[in-house]
Amino acid sequence: MRVEAGAEYIECIEDIFDLKPLKKKDFGKYDFKIYNSIHEIVSDIKEKDKKFGWSRMVAGYAWPWHTRNGEKDYDIEIDGLKLIWNSTAQDWVNSLNAVNEVGCIHTVQGYDLNYVGVIIGPELSYDEENKKFIVDKTKYLDINGRNGITNPEELERYIINIYKTLLTRGIKGTFIYIVDEKLRKYFKSRIEGIPSVIK
Repeated sequence: MRVEAGAEYIECIEDIFDLKPLKKKDFGKYDFKIYNSIHEIVSDIKEKDKKFGWSRMVAGYAWPWHTRNGEKDYDIEIDGLKLIWNSTAQDWVNSLNAVNEVGCIHTVQGYDLNYVGVIIGPELSYDEENKKFIVDKTKYLDINGRNGITNPEELERYIINIYKTLLTRGIKGTFIYIVDEKLRKYFKSRIEGIPSVIK
């Protein structure tokens, strides 16, 4: 409820992921955007951090953590932009280089940010014909998260709940970049009429 858009925004995110009609599409002055460019969302989050502080990029766990073992100097690559996962698990939000890194559910749970940029990874897609979500288990790389989950529907709920949480971390605004084009199209179709900016 600390999200300035109020309960309506929380319900909207719930409805989008629950495949239900949206009850309300007006969040007042809340800054809500869906991006077509990973470069722009990262740039905008950094600008918000300069102005308001506590603005961070986060993502679903759909990329390997190469930098932890020094295998590569980056972890995530999207459209030529190379990003790294959080360099610390302890109080990452307040760590010195956090604005240049990408956090995950484990590093932001319990924190409220002024602005959050959420990357919805390639593990989640949308089936336009059957109007349902598709989870690619091979692209979901959080071993601790998926261990013990053998039911595909349970894994889908688990991953969707992670994104519901990430998308409600931003007090002043939420920016979204969706890797999968079909899922991005679905999100855009659901927010038609919301006073938001699609960049």
